[in-house]
Amino acid sequence: MTALDLPRSFVIREGDLRILNPFDAGKLATLGRAIKLAPGTSILDLCSGKGELLCTWARDHAVTGTGVDISTAFTAAARERAVELGVADRVRFVHGDAATFVAEAPVEVAACVGATWIGGGVPGTLEILRRSLRPGGMALVGEPYWRRDPPDAETVAGCHARSRDEFQDLPGLARLFGECGWDLVEMVLADQDSWDRYAAAHWLNLRRWLDAHPDDELAGELRQELTEDPLRHVRYQREYLGWGVFALLPR
Repeated sequence: MTALDLPRSFVIREGDLRILNPFDAGKLATLGRAIKLAPGTSILDLCSGKGELLCTWARDHAVTGTGVDISTAFTAAARERAVELGVADRVRFVHGDAATFVAEAPVEVAACVGATWIGGGVPGTLEILRRSLRPGGMALVGEPYWRRDPPDAETVAGCHARSRDEFQDLPGLARLFGECGWDLVEMVLADQDSWDRYAAAHWLNLRRWLDAHPDDELAGELRQELTEDPLRHVRYQREYLGWGVFALLPR
């Protein structure tokens, strides 16, 4: 791991997953169709992970783009995926800090799908995206929201939230976009099945890794995670926490 990287546990947990959020391939494809991507559309994807959004949209819609991610392992995987799908001439992946990255030329779509921590929340992340957008360009934001109001602090913590106010409910999120000066023009939401596919894949990745590396320095920490996370997910996260990608145009 370099000075600018994610902890090794992230790479272990994600394993061979290509989409590093509660979307599946079908929902990612639905999003690309829903926002009516035209050939040649320029996209900046901040916190691009393993590059599945850019690579599959370059294949399916002939877009061009740049992805930026802090993980050296994920960036390498994204470059391999671009070659695999035959789109390495249309997309590139940069290892770097997405919070400070600005596109060399303004883009038509700027995305941060599931990593609004780079801006300290939705408003700050929208400002980061705005820096690289051409006038009238579209922002894509992936963000959790409360499906149901959490009844107690235990539920909030079980959804990996520091407080009830860390996430909005869906109406609150739509309201927040407007308060930030953006129109919500499309959205594709995860469902409980796609949450399960993402969360449960982690459990299998962790178990396989633990079986193969019982003496690794991370084994104790990841053993505890595997012990606790399935119950946390089925009791709290899949019931109370939603997730979606929201397409926004500046007012």
